[in-house]
Amino acid sequence: MTILDKIVVDKHKEVDLKKSIISIKQLEQFPLFENDTVSLANQLRHSNSGIIAEHKRRSPSKSVINQSLNVQDIASGYETAGVCGMSVLTDGKYFGGSLDDLIIARASCHLPLLRKEFIIDPYQIVEAKAHGADVILLIAAILTRDDIKTFSELAKSLNLDVLLEVHNEEELHKSIMPSLDMLGVNNRNLKTFEVSTQTSKDLSTLIPNDFVKVSESGISSVETIKDLKTYGYQGFLIGENFMKTDNPGKSATQFINQIES
Repeated sequence: MTILDKIVVDKHKEVDLKKSIISIKQLEQFPLFENDTVSLANQLRHSNSGIIAEHKRRSPSKSVINQSLNVQDIASGYETAGVCGMSVLTDGKYFGGSLDDLIIARASCHLPLLRKEFIIDPYQIVEAKAHGADVILLIAAILTRDDIKTFSELAKSLNLDVLLEVHNEEELHKSIMPSLDMLGVNNRNLKTFEVSTQTSKDLSTLIPNDFVKVSESGISSVETIKDLKTYGYQGFLIGENFMKTDNPGKSATQFINQIES
C-alpha cells in the first residue's frame, strides 16, 4: 500500500466522521459560504509570474518543513509579494494542516485560496466553500472519470475554480472535460517520490489550450519557471521553496522580482 493509498483510506474515515457531526445543510449556513469567489485561473492568465504559493507545515516525503510560522503572517506576506494565489493544506494527519488554516488565510488576505486536500467526497467541496476557498484540487490518481465529472460540476455550481492534478498520460486522458479550469502536472512520482520537471514538459502538448496549465512540485529556480513557460505553463505551485525559509513572504517577493526583472 502506497502513502497515497493510506491517505485515501484515512480520508474516507475522516469524512464519514465529519458528516456525522456537521451536515451539508449546516455547512451551507456558514457565513463564508456566501462569499464571492475570485478566479485563480483568471489571475494566472494575466500574470507575469504565475506563482501559487503554498502554506505547508510538513509532508510525508519531507517530514517537518516549517512548524513555527503562523498562517496570518504567511498569507499577508504572500499577498504583499504579489503571488497569484495561495494554496492551503488542510489535511491534518499527513501534512499538519486544518480548515482553521483556511479560515485564517481568508481573513488575512484577498488572494484566491486553493484548498489543497485529498477530495474523495462531494461533502469536502461544500466544506471548502464554507471555509472560504475559491479553488479546489482534484487528484486524478484517486478518482474515477465519473468522480471527476461529478465533483468538478458541483464545484462550478458553487463558483469554485477547479484544478485537476495528473501525474501521467493515462490520468490526463481520463480527466479532460469542460468543467475544469486548470490542469496541473505534478512532477513528483507518487510511488518513488522522485521529482522531475520533465513530467510537465512531456505532458504539455497533450493539454488543450482551453485550460490553464499548472506545473507542481520541484520548482525552486527562476530558470525552471522560464523554461516551463516555453511549454505553455502559466501557473507554478511552489511550497517548500518558500516555506523552508524564516520569512516565506520575503522569499516569494525576491523570487517574483527575479522572474519579472
